[in-house]
Amino acid sequence: MVKLFIVRALFNEEITDKMEKEAIVACKKEGAAITGIARVPGAFDIPFAAKMALIRKDVDAVVALGAIIKGETKHDETIANALAIKLADLSCEYSKPVALGVIGPGATEEHAKARAKEYAKRAVAAAISLLSEMKKI
Repeated sequence: MVKLFIVRALFNEEITDKMEKEAIVACKKEGAAITGIARVPGAFDIPFAAKMALIRKDVDAVVALGAIIKGETKHDETIANALAIKLADLSCEYSKPVALGVIGPGATEEHAKARAKEYAKRAVAAAISLLSEMKKI
């Protein structure tokens, strides 16, 4: 059984709460176990919690969930770029998948709300699929 750990940003909670609930449903449908859920303040904080989860022996992969909404500056781009790079680095460092279920940058609140469930489902599916493929190597 695949053991997944979910790390969810609380910022934009109306959206990320939906994402967490959908990820839990997707895990059940896929027959994956959830070994834990960490709720962190914002998307920028996801890598730290992901690293702590990746260290654990009862975690095969991490599913990162968040919503980075575009504001009046390019702050969303800065956060999203730093997040994506760090999560990819952690995945390689620990040889465990980290699925990027984070909406943004450039997303409006309306776009994020419309995409929340799909991003969460796809992140769970990506983590499970990558684990399956890695068994072939």
